Amino acid sequence: MTTAENALVAALRDDIDRLLAAEPEVRSDAPDSVHQMRVATRRLRSVLRSYRGLFAKKPATAMGAELKWLAGLLGEARDAEVRADRFATLLADHAGQAAPTDRDAVTRRLVTAERDRYRAAHDEVLTALDSAHYRTLRDELSEWRTAPPLRHSRVAADAVDVFGAVLRSDLDRVESLVRAEPTVAAADRIELLHDIRKSAKRLRYSCEAAEPAVGDDAADLGRRAKKLQTVLGDHRDAVESHRAILDRAAEAAAAGEHASLYEILADAEDAAAGRELSRYPATAAALFG
Repeated sequence: MTTAENALVAALRDDIDRLLAAEPEVRSDAPDSVHQMRVATRRLRSVLRSYRGLFAKKPATAMGAELKWLAGLLGEARDAEVRADRFATLLADHAGQAAPTDRDAVTRRLVTAERDRYRAAHDEVLTALDSAHYRTLRDELSEWRTAPPLRHSRVAADAVDVFGAVLRSDLDRVESLVRAEPTVAAADRIELLHDIRKSAKRLRYSCEAAEPAVGDDAADLGRRAKKLQTVLGDHRDAVESHRAILDRAAEAAAAGEHASLYEILADAEDAAAGRELSRYPATAAALFG
């Protein structure tokens, strides 16, 4: 029998190793490094939330707050990076419909501005990684690799039973949100879909932590959760890109610049959001099938 303690320590160790391994890559600004460190941080936070009943409450809460701090810093840089790449792709697809001077102006407001934001946010990340705050967090994570603060009265049980109960709880959370979605007002739907995405991601990470102990059932559920997370993540990216383009269009118009290309790009993102949303019902249904 694999105990819940052994399975949980192994899952934590893997995620902590991912986070610590990403640090030098982030420092050198290697491609995708910020994303990898952010994902590792989010995975750890998700495990702390889903398996919270197995951890000593006070240190787990404190660690969750520290990981939230780090994820926020990484998120500023990653979000700017994603927007810059998305805007660059949109312009490559649609810039031929505008005059060169208009393309240059739109590129400055969309792509160049986001790349500048990325560089500034990355500098903030580097400052944080050099801080005593982060060094304390890194040292504590290193200790958690082998000796996290657990409630030992709860982690001696069979990992299959304990992890299985966590997966059912996380699945129930997603299902309750999915069932609520048709009943909300249109103005609230976007945020509820975002909450469904976050819950699906939490379920996915719970499944990945449980897979070595639970096996194929956890792996299959995790794959289905990932599909729902991806569809709603792509939808969210298109919605946020659409909003950002409209904001930049208003700034351009106020500066006396032509806004027609912004309208084309905004329409493209609106269409992309619609395509992803059309995939949502089947993907959600498949999660519970």
